[in-house]
Amino acid sequence: MKFLAFDLGAESGRAVLGNLQDDRLTLDEIYRFPNEPVLVNQTLYWDVLALYNHVLKGMSEYSAHSGDLLDGIGFDTWGVDFGLLTQNGDLLQNPVHHRDRRTENILEVVRSKIALEDLFQRTGMSLLPINTSAQLLSLRVQQSPLLDCASTFLMMPDLLAYFLTGQKSCERTNAITTQLYDPWKHEWNHEVVNKLDLPVRLLPDLINPGTILGEVRDSVSKNTGVRRGRVISPCTHDTASAVAAVPAQGKDWAFLSSGTWSILGTLTPEVVTSPAAFSAGVFNELTLQSFFLCRNIMGLWMLQQARAGWQRQGHQHSYPELTCLAVEAPEGLAFIDPDDIRFLAPEEMLQAIAAYCQQTAQPIPRGPGEVTRCILESLALAYRHKLDQLGALLGRSFAVLHIVGGGSKNTLLCQLTANATGLRVVAGPAEATVAGNVMVQAFALGCLSSPDEIRQVVRSSSNLVEYEPKDRTLWQDYYGKYLRLVEAGGRKLV
Repeated sequence: MKFLAFDLGAESGRAVLGNLQDDRLTLDEIYRFPNEPVLVNQTLYWDVLALYNHVLKGMSEYSAHSGDLLDGIGFDTWGVDFGLLTQNGDLLQNPVHHRDRRTENILEVVRSKIALEDLFQRTGMSLLPINTSAQLLSLRVQQSPLLDCASTFLMMPDLLAYFLTGQKSCERTNAITTQLYDPWKHEWNHEVVNKLDLPVRLLPDLINPGTILGEVRDSVSKNTGVRRGRVISPCTHDTASAVAAVPAQGKDWAFLSSGTWSILGTLTPEVVTSPAAFSAGVFNELTLQSFFLCRNIMGLWMLQQARAGWQRQGHQHSYPELTCLAVEAPEGLAFIDPDDIRFLAPEEMLQAIAAYCQQTAQPIPRGPGEVTRCILESLALAYRHKLDQLGALLGRSFAVLHIVGGGSKNTLLCQLTANATGLRVVAGPAEATVAGNVMVQAFALGCLSSPDEIRQVVRSSSNLVEYEPKDRTLWQDYYGKYLRLVEAGGRKLV
């Protein structure tokens, strides 16, 4: 069985060919492309038409080398962002990037319409300025004509699937990221939509992961050479896809999806909306046939932006090179709180880190090695902090932490995380999101029967690396220092 998975992230996208044969999964990246936001008149957009053109090129690359038949085509992307369509199905504008400044002051507007704890209890989602709810409300506040002109909104992966098939729908693992979804009734939350003064007509039909949307349009077939290609909706939220492919066994595990964002969580049988959960700023999200309780942490975005800053200074550093420099840098020099809002979208990440350390009376990291180590150690300590919170909320302890995604290849980050959490860390697969995308497509066609079977296939198809915790006394001291920084606190994302 051959499946084409399109996985789009904040920096790039790729087309990956997944081959499932004899309960073994192989993945082959056949096309990679940049994802470059565009700033126009002070608004930051995703160039969705360029992304769609790359989708067509990825399909053409497949047909040129592997034939004209595919068992499935699926999309996963980040959550929260969307496109608006007219009644005729035309795109009104390029989707706006969630890091655009239009939602900078929107949280107070949300509070004026609905209490934040009430919003959390109705949706299971903590409020962030990047949420779809906040982005749509910002259009109302700005008296944008777009809300009056729009007939429906589609999340980014659903928009790309619509371009291929003409089918308009919203898959539930992405719908829940909008903060407009009722996780108990598994439908749109009209009460929240009305309280935020948003048009109910915008809400598209909801579908489950593993829904077959249909064949690609004839024009797409002619353009790409793919004669048969069923578009199948996987877990379209990239985190949900990654969680579906965590190669875990038993029930005493947590996961860390490590990439631009870090998402730390664990599977739960039901939604958790206690006052303590609200205070902790957690999110109830969906994967294949399960909820998961998680906490978003800034993630490797900080390192990406620091690297971009060095590039602007004329210094080119690969991520492996930065890790090697960090290994040689002093340990425990300075820590930052990744949840501090100043790291969400600073003009210069290097300056933001230096300012934070200066404000908190810590040595300022100098050079790529020290800065990289500061970021990685701080992330590891943040993982410990959020893992402790999750365990307290659920009355559970964890024996193992699975790290999946690109961060699983960073050996220093994995070891630091084991040290900070005191848990055995199992790293891999790095391609968990793509694996989950492919596996849910296969599930839709009856090739796999359950989420557990998916995890078993991924486990047997992956090279996993284990890390045992070291230097526990030293890292307990670091954790105490980190907690004091967090408690002293700046402005939080939640």
